[in-house]
Amino acid sequence: MGPQLKNQIKLSILSINENVAFARASAAAFAAQLDLTLTDIDEIKVAVSEAVSNAVIHGYGNDTNTKKYLELTMNLYQDKLEFIIVDYGRGIANIEEARQPSFSSDPERMGLGFVFMDSFMDELEVISSLGQGTTVRMVKVLEPSTHH
Repeated sequence: MGPQLKNQIKLSILSINENVAFARASAAAFAAQLDLTLTDIDEIKVAVSEAVSNAVIHGYGNDTNTKKYLELTMNLYQDKLEFIIVDYGRGIANIEEARQPSFSSDPERMGLGFVFMDSFMDELEVISSLGQGTTVRMVKVLEPSTHH
């Protein structure tokens, strides 16, 4: 724990669609300890929800035979909220390409996940290696008035 880490929750989540809503609600509950606007909380919910559903859909390719877990870590620092979503799935071949608005490895989806994460969060970092999995790190910077 760094000197500024004020709160942390780590969840290990079975990679199924039903748990995307749970992750989303957890992120909202975690953010709710701060004096954020509803817009801020909505943006956090959408970004976390997108990151988690990406992991469920793309990371594990809807592989329902093997039980796969993803990890959601939520950190509250003095000046920011940080959400880290880790899956141990197939990884992203080309992160730059995956971050483009129209790209989706699944034609059923709009491929806007990363675009939402980018626009709703202040920082977005995606680290991935093929066959190893993907880590998505998102940061929401807090205005000085939101923490006491």
